[in-house]
Amino acid sequence: MINGIDIVSVWVLDQDSAKEFYTEKLGFELTTDIKLDNGMRWLTVQPPGNTGQHFLLMDPSHSMLDEQTAAAVRGLVAKGALSPGVMATSDCRGDYETLVKRGVEFTSPPAERPYGIEAILRDDSGNWFSFTQRKQQWSLPRALTGAKVLPGSRLAAALD
Repeated sequence: MINGIDIVSVWVLDQDSAKEFYTEKLGFELTTDIKLDNGMRWLTVQPPGNTGQHFLLMDPSHSMLDEQTAAAVRGLVAKGALSPGVMATSDCRGDYETLVKRGVEFTSPPAERPYGIEAILRDDSGNWFSFTQRKQQWSLPRALTGAKVLPGSRLAAALD
């Protein structure tokens, strides 16, 4: 059965620049960097100390996408319209200060949220990530305060 996600694709505009950004500025570890026969480059990095999650830094122009779609994806990335997800941290404020010193761009500084402390960072291609330190006591029922839950749904059963 499926037990998680191993690789998340992150569209980037320049793989060499992305490799430098993710390894040198964010401190990720390079896990794979090979060129495939079709001109595609398989470039993966992972957060330090994490052996189960990889980011595939993928250039849309050298992927399985057709030219028109690749151009559209590149445009969205350059515009800053894509968010591949949430990066977890145990010290949002401290890590924010460290990353700012390394030249990482944040579009918003750490701020208190119902689920923890969050800042928003951008990679060198324009992708933005929530950079979040979750509250220890944060839970699904608390996050859904005020939300409507359909009676008889799986979620209703789980909350009972």
